[in-house]
Amino acid sequence: MDPIFQFIAENLTMIYVLILAGFLGFELISNVPTVLHTPLMSGANAISGVVIIGAILLIRQAESSDYLAMSLGFIGIILGMINVVGGHAVTNRMLEMFKKKK
Repeated sequence: MDPIFQFIAENLTMIYVLILAGFLGFELISNVPTVLHTPLMSGANAISGVVIIGAILLIRQAESSDYLAMSLGFIGIILGMINVVGGHAVTNRMLEMFKKKK
């Protein structure tokens, strides 16, 4: 239990920033009109691409015995890919609405 308390004590500022960012993100997203959700999600795909690259770099630099870093990198790649593929599908559906029907 001591290593956990030590980690929290050393990274208290970062934990506060993470909690504040979570609350701020929730408030911002909940106030976005429905019409803007799809274009915003298209922009979020670029951020997910950065997450995937970061996860790949994490796996490449991790020691072979560091299972935590390997697991976090793997989870980051999987979740980022789900977001990118889903966002791509939603964006294509949105763009199909604007095409003229034959």
